[in-house]
Amino acid sequence: MKTKDKRFTKLDARRFGPWAVVTGASSGIGREAAHQVAANGLNLVLVARRGEVLTRLGEELTGRYGIAFRVIEADLSQAGAEDAVIAGTEDVDVGLLFSCAGTGQPGAFLAFKSERLREIVQLNGLSHLVLTHHFSQRFARRGRGGTLLVSALGADSGIPFHAVPAAAKGLVNTLGRSLHSELKRSGVGISVLIVTPTDTPLVAKMGLDGAAMPMKPMPVEQCVREGLDGLNRNRMIVMPGLMFRVMNRLVPHGLVRAMTGNMMRKSTNFVS
Repeated sequence: MKTKDKRFTKLDARRFGPWAVVTGASSGIGREAAHQVAANGLNLVLVARRGEVLTRLGEELTGRYGIAFRVIEADLSQAGAEDAVIAGTEDVDVGLLFSCAGTGQPGAFLAFKSERLREIVQLNGLSHLVLTHHFSQRFARRGRGGTLLVSALGADSGIPFHAVPAAAKGLVNTLGRSLHSELKRSGVGISVLIVTPTDTPLVAKMGLDGAAMPMKPMPVEQCVREGLDGLNRNRMIVMPGLMFRVMNRLVPHGLVRAMTGNMMRKSTNFVS
């Protein structure tokens, strides 16, 4: 039985439906995005490495919201993995791409092997670029649709001991800012979600518990809701949380970089 949840942003189904693609849907922000998009009645293409987890999620959302779903098992840290997403969505009318795939990887830059550097940049940056290019072409042909690109706070100004993911997310940030104006005439929306500290499994993975951070991480539901609301309003940049927006404006980036770098240094096993 299909139900509505008033906590979620109401999306324009004609503009963004009938199908949405969510990458990184197995956990964290991507998983919550799948819930909130499904609550709007949009069918889902769920993309991540763990196909069995996606299947369970899709079945849950079908039971709750009456949507259809399909699973694409793909490791977007590998070059060319986007082809599986492209091929697996050829026969459905996609109106929304929630490009969320990514992971954090704190560590001393010099300690990484070059192969791992490529994987991090592929997952956190290039996969977003390739999928945005493909689906923006499709959206332009239909004259409507949009992409929400997930970036990260500090990506533009740099994050010591987290340099590679920050650089990759900086690519995503610049891509979204550039395309927001470029694609307007085609009826295509592009927004960048600058993820502020959010209560997801990634916080624990990176060793950044709430006590180590200057502010308590926000609920993941709020982060996704504000992101989708920003896309709905065709905002170029969406930074969830009023206090984070105020701090981003008032606190010098050099100070933020030093504080964040110190947290990253303490959280990493790569640094002696």
